[in-house]
Amino acid sequence: MRSSEEPPRFKLREARKGMGMSAKGTRRKSGELVYQADLVKKEVMEKLQELGRRVVEDLRRKRWPSIELPLRTTKNIVYDEQLRQYVLGPKKSVRTLSNIRHVRPFAQLVWLAKFAKQLLETGKTSTLRDTYYVALGEQIDFEDQSESDDIIMELESVLGHPREDFNIFPEERASIYGDLVIEYTVPGFRGRRIDLSSHPDGYAIGPALTTAEFVRCGAEQVFVIEKGAVFSRFVEEGADRKFKALLIHTAGQSPRNCRKLIRRLREELNLPVYVFTDADPYGVHIASVLIHGSALSAHIKQINVPDAVWAGVYATDITRYKLPTMRFTEMDEKRLSELLVDPRYQTDPWKREVKYFEKLKRKAELEAFSKYGLEFIVKDFLPERLAELQKR
Repeated sequence: MRSSEEPPRFKLREARKGMGMSAKGTRRKSGELVYQADLVKKEVMEKLQELGRRVVEDLRRKRWPSIELPLRTTKNIVYDEQLRQYVLGPKKSVRTLSNIRHVRPFAQLVWLAKFAKQLLETGKTSTLRDTYYVALGEQIDFEDQSESDDIIMELESVLGHPREDFNIFPEERASIYGDLVIEYTVPGFRGRRIDLSSHPDGYAIGPALTTAEFVRCGAEQVFVIEKGAVFSRFVEEGADRKFKALLIHTAGQSPRNCRKLIRRLREELNLPVYVFTDADPYGVHIASVLIHGSALSAHIKQINVPDAVWAGVYATDITRYKLPTMRFTEMDEKRLSELLVDPRYQTDPWKREVKYFEKLKRKAELEAFSKYGLEFIVKDFLPERLAELQKR
């Protein structure tokens, strides 16, 4: 199914030649083995320590401590042509203890930085929910978890690193299946290897898998699938073998760990990425966030996959394949109105399909192809769509 213009099958040793990389990580001149994940953690730790030093130095000099925060609003989001994603612009705000209204969020942010440092020092991880309850246990005043989550995003923007880099994670729900052998780099599991085709339900894309080294890959492309039922269908129908593909289930909007892993598969293994979503305004948005980046995470760089290709299901596929449909809900209408004015959807195929949704006012799910039999989506639709995309 591959066109002659597509990148050749990835060869691990060739791709890493000359970069100081082995199947296990980076070797220094001393012979010491250092994983990339360790280097990231070290950088985050240094930034956390620097943040603490600045606060202490302000107090020592009898100045009001202050922290500069990038302004996280849609009006401060710009498209970076070099990174090929939406990032925060130059506008910033200052949080200072000289302002009584800033005292509470300032204390929350400093506590969270301390907690993140503890996680890195001890090699432990925490979920967003755990972090909220630890804060309550230490008498940190958060009204609810959403407030705690927002402070975590503020720390991300200050450090320039996603929360995953300081060991705070959401509940995992994405998974991966296919011909890829990984080697774990996390403490307690370092050096252990897993074949991701050895579990029929796929492996959860958590922090350990996201930071693992790629040892051997027999796949030639990646299929990113919004729906769990269709992911299972792809596994059952052997889509991984028929198309030499890694299968990734995002369970709706792809978690950031999942996006990070997909980007690594694209950059490190040179694998084409195809994204399959429901034919509705939310499906369009799910694909766009993976490819262009999200407004909510614009302060985090390089967790989008700009070379990924949205492969449908398109609004026009509803008509083309005569799929069973449902009427738009009020939420669908609202989301569509947002897409119509969003700069990420002003070129084709995005603009074309959004306009068709506006005309059709109907939506369909990936599972709608089962109208023609359970095998149809893998046997008929998938090869047709890949052939069309590879001709472009």
